Amino acid sequence: MARKQKTTGGASAYDAALSYLTPKARTVREVELKLDEGCYSEGEIMQTIDRLKEAGLLDDERYARDFVETRLSTKPVSRFRLREQLRGHHVPEDIIEEALGGVDSGTELNNAVAVAGKYLRQFSGIEDDTEKLRRVYTRLQTRGYDHDTIMQALREAADGEQ
Repeated sequence: MARKQKTTGGASAYDAALSYLTPKARTVREVELKLDEGCYSEGEIMQTIDRLKEAGLLDDERYARDFVETRLSTKPVSRFRLREQLRGHHVPEDIIEEALGGVDSGTELNNAVAVAGKYLRQFSGIEDDTEKLRRVYTRLQTRGYDHDTIMQALREAADGEQ
């Protein structure tokens, strides 16, 4: 059986991985999948992963912590949505749980209140209060917040607006 030709122009697996890591951080599994696309052998891939870990360039725990911190400071979402996003980056479940350990229900509610306040201000031109609240509810729902959290956030944000 003929082996597929490398599509990397002769670059080593390590060089290909470095190129892939340059624009942004990646998880171990993402790099493995990328190198697998380049038709590197399992041995080359594992050596490269080990080398990147030793160099501190590949660290799923740091990736997950940084991801959660950045996401909550730029565009807050629920723990549920963060978990989904980290799974999408192939982060192992135990690392996801550890990274989400600092996001307690108080933090989640505070984030939901901040998001609700933002959208209440954005939709301030809508005179129908029911429509305004429906739109804010929908925005919070798309960020993964549950019904109870949304309702409490709406109450607190509305109280803060007055």
